Amino acid sequence: MNRIPSLDGLRTISISLVVVGHWAELRYHSDVAGAFANLGVRIFFIISGYLITTLLLKEHEKTSTIRLREFYLRRAYRILPAAMAFMLPVFVIFWHYLRWYHMAAAALYLANFDFSHPWFLGHLWSLGVEEQFYFLWPTVLKKWYGHRVPILVTMIALAPLYRVACHLLGLHGRADETFPAVADILAMGCLLAIFAQRLPRIKAAWALVMLFPVMLVPVYVGELRFHITPLLLFVLWPVMHISIAGLLLYAVQTPYIILNVRPAVWLGKISYSLYLWQQLFVYGEHYRPWYYVFLAVGLASASYYVVDNPCCGCAREDREFANCRASSRRRRDLISQGRAGKVRNDPGR
Repeated sequence: MNRIPSLDGLRTISISLVVVGHWAELRYHSDVAGAFANLGVRIFFIISGYLITTLLLKEHEKTSTIRLREFYLRRAYRILPAAMAFMLPVFVIFWHYLRWYHMAAAALYLANFDFSHPWFLGHLWSLGVEEQFYFLWPTVLKKWYGHRVPILVTMIALAPLYRVACHLLGLHGRADETFPAVADILAMGCLLAIFAQRLPRIKAAWALVMLFPVMLVPVYVGELRFHITPLLLFVLWPVMHISIAGLLLYAVQTPYIILNVRPAVWLGKISYSLYLWQQLFVYGEHYRPWYYVFLAVGLASASYYVVDNPCCGCAREDREFANCRASSRRRRDLISQGRAGKVRNDPGR
């Protein structure tokens, strides 16, 4: 599978929203800026649901199954090295501010259930959500492949009800970062992957229409100071998520140069590492000057080239299925040769 066009460019937009939004939120005490930072995370979730499901569907199409062990190994190579490169120094530097359960929740990707986490680990909630998605969705898809659409639609329907239930139980905003609360965003990306080939080509006029909810809903959220209303929960957020999915498909169908130029692709490639490190230099208990962003980018680049890239190697996201397809092709060749009586015993195999 060739690299999906525009995805790295869209990651660049997402991480830019997160970094600039976090910095402006702290600098200007702006809830609107914080809402746009949250928008960046939501875009990441939809991209993740789309990409992972696309890879899994293509594997199932070629092999009639999903090899969970190989999938989890690829995810581990992709996620763990950069995460550990961030967590271990932070655990040492902020040792006196941490409790054992903060470190355990971060290391086990359960930070989204650690409601008392310190600010420098606060952004790991989204990493926890991603890992829980990686753990659950391939297994669910493999076991109930024929029911994948009803399952995803149910997730989208239940997520707002889960938030309402948490509010009635007095949890208020604490449960907003747990997996069931945001599963609908990931499910939207998964649905896009399932129906992408059947959807018509999106015209520029429709893309412009879909851009309006993406720009205006965060303003509404910021003006409400993140107070959740029924209108937001059951109307505005779903419309915004559908619009993000539509814009993602539009960017893939019509890959604009600006999303695929080298600087945009490069920043998209280091976006995961940059998301990890930006919390220390952009967002925190005190205002940081704008040039601290360059420190975050520098550490993210070092993490990408020294730790992340060498460790994940050919398991890079957009190459995963190509390797999987080559492996399945070799397996089919061996089977066909065996049926023809041409395969000899190989003591080294």
